[in-house]
Amino acid sequence: MSYNILTAELMHETNTFSCIATDEQAFRNCFYLVGSDAIAERDQLNTELAGFMDIGRKHGWHIHHVLSAGAGPGGKVTRSAFDWLADPIVAAAKAGAYDGILLGLHGAMVTDFCGDGEGELLRRLRAVTGGDTPIAITLDLHANVTAAMCELADIILSYKTYPHIDQRETARHAGEILQRSLKGEISPRNVRVTCPMLEEVNGCRTDMGPMIEWVKAARAWEGRDDVHAVSINGGFASADITEAGPSIVVTASGDWQAHTEFANSIAADIWNRRHQVLNAYLDVDAAARIAARYDADEGPLIIADYADNPGAGAYGDATRLLAALLEAGVSDACFGAMVDGETAWQLLQHQPGDRLEISLGGKVDSAYGGPPLELKVELLSTSDGHYVGSGAMIGGLKRSFGPTAVIRAEGIEILVTTVAQQLLDLQQFRSFGIYPAAKRVVALKSMQHFRADFEPIAGRVIVCDSGALATPDYRRLQYRNVRRPIFPLDPELDDPELSFPG
Repeated sequence: MSYNILTAELMHETNTFSCIATDEQAFRNCFYLVGSDAIAERDQLNTELAGFMDIGRKHGWHIHHVLSAGAGPGGKVTRSAFDWLADPIVAAAKAGAYDGILLGLHGAMVTDFCGDGEGELLRRLRAVTGGDTPIAITLDLHANVTAAMCELADIILSYKTYPHIDQRETARHAGEILQRSLKGEISPRNVRVTCPMLEEVNGCRTDMGPMIEWVKAARAWEGRDDVHAVSINGGFASADITEAGPSIVVTASGDWQAHTEFANSIAADIWNRRHQVLNAYLDVDAAARIAARYDADEGPLIIADYADNPGAGAYGDATRLLAALLEAGVSDACFGAMVDGETAWQLLQHQPGDRLEISLGGKVDSAYGGPPLELKVELLSTSDGHYVGSGAMIGGLKRSFGPTAVIRAEGIEILVTTVAQQLLDLQQFRSFGIYPAAKRVVALKSMQHFRADFEPIAGRVIVCDSGALATPDYRRLQYRNVRRPIFPLDPELDDPELSFPG
């Protein structure tokens, strides 16, 4: 039997501390594709849509794909932007006779009118489809999985890799579970266990640390006949919402007590390892001192500024690390990206080779990451900012930084962009004439994702906290909505007998 399946991708990771709202243009700046245009561009790549299409071809589904849209992490999604994207998905579900729905979501979307964007989309879909149409959703493993998501979706799967290189694989898995559900072989539902933390302490790194053990345990539990998926979600701490934090979701049938006990065992281990931080965060001066004396015989030094990571909703215009590198006299280096659209447009009025004075970065909120830098620079190139990824995460996907320029300040080549994006693919430098493998020092704004493409060229990797908006020191942020008490904001939670709510 062939089934009619509705699909869509709608993704945003919301940093509620950001003062920059995520509007329609923010989605258009990243990706917004409708119907067959989305399939043409995103099929066969590391995307959820590609995985949905794989399973559709395998089982002879008739797929109606509504849209694929995603914005870079940032402030709350406006109501108008949310409705602009959600309304066509809901309208298609209302108009068509669909046997099932497959959605590629993120799991940490917050709007300016509700704290659970994914839950709101699912609520609207259930209002027009009722409870009988199975809905499967895929999530980023940094999802803040809410009770509403688990109630309104029948099937939930999160990525199991960070950097995220298994998006297509995860979507295939979700599709196979949906197929079995449509055939009447299974009746899946979700068990969710949480623990009172802002996030898993290492953000669920899967290249090292305890997440390797947890994923192994999850895959083993998935081997049971009545278990369809296990998702270990690290949470997204920059979303100040009631249900922020780590969760374990078991999508299963049958022995709910056993599934709950298994989920509790993982949650307990996440809690017990809350002080086992894998990253050693340097301040910017310490990072600069290492860079100044670094010998690149075995490859460049990679310095990742976790705190100014646009991939966690930071502004991308923090200046403290760049200032420290210049002060230390670091040369044969590159830095990217400095998100400063005003300066990028200024630079586009000049010709390569021109020398000029600029005020760079620090324009959104200098309290996070430092004030603007007054620099004398040489303009090396200008561009419209378009590039195509080549690495494991975004290989083949088209992206744009918007109006972009490359400048040289003393011994450092600096990528200046308009659209905030995390550095996670070598093409984000190479497309603009900067070649990281040939540099002594490569400074970039990213968390963990950079490792997929930059670690293979690196002689050494260090990470730092510039004090920008995505700082791992959450005590610097003013939380108002998360459940209290919560770790690490409340030290009285250091209690090994703590229970874990469902």
